[in-house]
Amino acid sequence: MTEDAAATVEALTLDQKLLLLSGRDTWTTHPIDEQGMRSVRMSDGPNGLRAQVDGGDALGFQPSEPATCFPPAVAVGSSWDPALAAKVGEALGREAQSFGIDIVLGPGVNIKRSPLCGRNFEYYSEDPLLAGALGAGYVRGMQGTGTGSSVKHFAANNQETDRMRVSAEVDERTLREIYFPAFERVVKETQPATVMCAYNRINGTYASENSWLLTDVLRGEWGFEGVVVSDWGAVHRPAIAVAAGLDLEMPGTRGRSVRELEAALSAGELGADIVDRSVQRVIGLGRWGGREERAADFDAHHALARQVAGESVVLLKNDGVLPLSPESRIAVIGEFARSPRFQGGGSSHVNATRTDPFLDAVPEIARAVEFAPGFALDGSGSEALFEDAVRLAATSEVSVVFAGLAEADESEGYDRTTIELPAEQVQLIRAVAAAAPRTVVVLSHGGVVGLEGWHDDVDAILDGFLLGQAGGAALADVLFGIVNPSGRLAETIPFRIEDTPAFGNFPGEQGHVVYGERTLVGYRWYATRGIPVRYPFGHGLSYTTFRTSGFSIEVTGGDTAVVRVSVENTGDCDGAHVVQVYVDASGLGVVQRSTRELRAFTKVRVPAKASVEVELELDRRAFAYWDVQIGDWVVTPGDYRVIVGDNAVEVAAEGTIALRGDEVIRELTLGSTAQEWFDHAIVGPILLDTLQSDLLRAMAQPDALRLLGTLPMQKIVNLLGESVSATDVEALMTASRKGHSE
Repeated sequence: MTEDAAATVEALTLDQKLLLLSGRDTWTTHPIDEQGMRSVRMSDGPNGLRAQVDGGDALGFQPSEPATCFPPAVAVGSSWDPALAAKVGEALGREAQSFGIDIVLGPGVNIKRSPLCGRNFEYYSEDPLLAGALGAGYVRGMQGTGTGSSVKHFAANNQETDRMRVSAEVDERTLREIYFPAFERVVKETQPATVMCAYNRINGTYASENSWLLTDVLRGEWGFEGVVVSDWGAVHRPAIAVAAGLDLEMPGTRGRSVRELEAALSAGELGADIVDRSVQRVIGLGRWGGREERAADFDAHHALARQVAGESVVLLKNDGVLPLSPESRIAVIGEFARSPRFQGGGSSHVNATRTDPFLDAVPEIARAVEFAPGFALDGSGSEALFEDAVRLAATSEVSVVFAGLAEADESEGYDRTTIELPAEQVQLIRAVAAAAPRTVVVLSHGGVVGLEGWHDDVDAILDGFLLGQAGGAALADVLFGIVNPSGRLAETIPFRIEDTPAFGNFPGEQGHVVYGERTLVGYRWYATRGIPVRYPFGHGLSYTTFRTSGFSIEVTGGDTAVVRVSVENTGDCDGAHVVQVYVDASGLGVVQRSTRELRAFTKVRVPAKASVEVELELDRRAFAYWDVQIGDWVVTPGDYRVIVGDNAVEVAAEGTIALRGDEVIRELTLGSTAQEWFDHAIVGPILLDTLQSDLLRAMAQPDALRLLGTLPMQKIVNLLGESVSATDVEALMTASRKGHSE
């Protein structure tokens, strides 16, 4: 605590201190006029501001001011471009200033554990490296403007079902390797103004009351210096939450929390020093925002939204029909072309400054375009709508079907039960494909949708996800080749929901959800289990072609390496390619490892017929796993397969490197198995000489050890009885502890 901050805290009365630890209302903190402390104002994000002038609500029911609706994280994730995420963050920071908002609640960097999560549209990816890099870019861009960011929801918040109380039953290694790294990266690289704790419990303890999570890991290990703020309504016991490391409860509770904190202080259940610690952090929020309000450039932000959307679209399939010719006779089918679905539902819903439906944008490019809605968004479509669309398709050269999920199909607050498109849309796609010479499908949705039952009937599929308010114009840009698609899938598209990693464990039951797939989330699961998918993580096509050559990998010391490749654009138009580096450590160590783990990536823009040299560093963590026995990251000695992939399945180049790794000497106890004693680097070679026992020698034979090796050493010692000395056994355990400490 600085001297100034300490003096401010010292000058506050107890009532003033406790007021600062919970909100004044839905969006603001308490001002302390006597000390010159202003109120800090927050607003929902993360893809646009939900600025409410008077009062407001946390759920998105009450109106908000017009603001730019940028593409949600589900789209930005597919850009694989942290610099683009930074541009979104910067624009949101500028827009926040125009509304007098100091802190924006975003980004969301939770992992997409299941495609059924109703809030997946707010999250970037199923991969922690990709999510963390994009989240860090977003925060860096936003906080560079002086507007604070709130990275959320910490942690293991991966479903909406029973989200206020469900306990995520997840082991520490899985937390460390899958669900923590995105938060860790954002915190270490950007020091966000706040970290928002999640609603759910983690292994029985609410995130808001979890001192290991909020204090030991977040602050002690990662060095977080900002404010831990609750998700809106996530605090159950204010005193326990503050003691655990929570600083600010939102929204305000009309004095209830102040009274509970005061009672806990009086009873000695909460220390005054802990209160002062949190007060000092909340005071620090005053450095964010607070600038003179400036008018936002909504026109420039709309143009940026269009650019981001165009770079986030993923071309899944193309049998030569795309890009479309402006001279073609085109049938546009599907209500989404006229009434676009461009954002998610719930607290992140933005009152967009404008929208660009595809039907409004396409006349500027193409000449002969006709439209038929084909279906109604509420599922009440008639047979006449269907038949009119099919007749129009039959008269076209190319039919473009806009399909997807309506806002009611997915939202904050509830999870989906299927990944399939509505049946009437599937029927329409198949009928149009049968009638039209060529068929293109454009998808709009927040969570993954299945492509089965119609995929093979169509010539091209363009996945638009949710593209923000300029999404319709951006889709026109891509369909007609004004923008060359460069998006790559940030999550796998499976054949069936039954193939997905969390199937059978999602969303849990009776207040608990078991993370039984452990570290095998997303593409890790499919690759390691050998399960085929419709489109793998990292997949995406272009209107040009790329060739990867000149692969090399060099160990640079300290269990680090550098990968070098050349990317050549062999086609006739400029384009962008994502270089993806995966590590396969599946044959190493004492724990299960995936055959694919994304460890580095970069998006490079390559002119036609040109090439770009790429160099990517792999740090020590790229090869490490979290060892729960020693509580640290460990690199196993041995050979690692390093893969440059066009996606998580297709290998463009690969090589193997040998790493020295860590010599892990584990402490032995009487609870350790006999096999662990015999295998121990220090104790194993001297075990039989120290414990002079014919029976133990017999047990050391391979067949006997195979049978008895899993027995705890205590059982063996009991079996050996007085033939071995307790002093010698203790001396061996001491020797193992010395090796462990070294």
